[in-house]
Amino acid sequence: MTWHRIVIDEFGPPEVMQLRAAEELPEPQAGEVRVRVLAAGTGSTDTLVRRGQYPGVKGHLPLTPGYDWVGVVDALGPGIDGFVVGDRVADLSVTGGYTQRLCVPATRLVLVPAGLDPAEAVCMLLPYCTALQMLTRLRPLAAGATCLVHAGGGAVGTALLDLGRHLGLRMIATGSSRKTALMRSYGALTIDYRTEDVVAQTLALAPGGVDAVFDTLGGASWARSRRCLTRGGLLVGYGALDLARGRESVAGLVWGFTKLLALWPLLPDGRAYRFYNIERRRRARPQEFSDDVARLFGCLAQGALQPAIAARLPLAAAQEAHRRIEADEPLGRIVLDCSSAA
Repeated sequence: MTWHRIVIDEFGPPEVMQLRAAEELPEPQAGEVRVRVLAAGTGSTDTLVRRGQYPGVKGHLPLTPGYDWVGVVDALGPGIDGFVVGDRVADLSVTGGYTQRLCVPATRLVLVPAGLDPAEAVCMLLPYCTALQMLTRLRPLAAGATCLVHAGGGAVGTALLDLGRHLGLRMIATGSSRKTALMRSYGALTIDYRTEDVVAQTLALAPGGVDAVFDTLGGASWARSRRCLTRGGLLVGYGALDLARGRESVAGLVWGFTKLLALWPLLPDGRAYRFYNIERRRRARPQEFSDDVARLFGCLAQGALQPAIAARLPLAAAQEAHRRIEADEPLGRIVLDCSSAA
């Protein structure tokens, strides 16, 4: 049976991602299951992996990108208990998701309720679990608290706005004018970072400062975000989007980390500073991750969450997905439909 996956043999631009065909299905080993992948999420993290800029993935070639995916178990290796063929499952794999078949240790899998749209379900992994844990696990925010969300029209940004509304928070979001309508659809107040002074506008909307800032942009932006905080507020960095877009150097990002994690916490302003990474937190607290994803699947099944899916593209269109991401085009998240290669 022919199946396909995206393979990177060298780091570089979107064109390094090639669709490869294989004739033999992989066989699951002891403790593994084989999965027929239905949907794979895409995002700026995948572009960093593709370019060789993502920590822990540098030099590991060839590789298949794809941070998270949803699929169906189609074969069991020896010693599997708790899963059966036909179960819908998901994983936050960091790499490997842009494929039609894969084998994975069963211990990594999260069950996906039947009936969920695979494209919406995969959004509950990287974007929504990141958002939920930042909002509730780092330092829980009381209903009515005001939050500033950078890149509010992206995958994690829209997840923060959606969950913030669900949790009763007042959300302010930055983004370009073409994403204003999307951000407002989640009830957010909006700031056009291209034409408005983000700090001044934030303080105009929240005199005295916001209770929390969630900033995926990077070092230079974290310094501006700090100026938006109330005394005792929380600043969470959780990405390096400006690095992915070529707007910040590695040195600039490292200096940003130094301030965020080493220097600013020494100041007597009562503020808290964190950097969040979902995979690192999952390794440290695996049950917490499983519980949070199950909670999100439940909310999705009840219709309480509305993930923004910018496009559903076939697996063969992975290059196009990355081009759109690097051009800051997607209104939400692009999802690859892995059930069809082309």
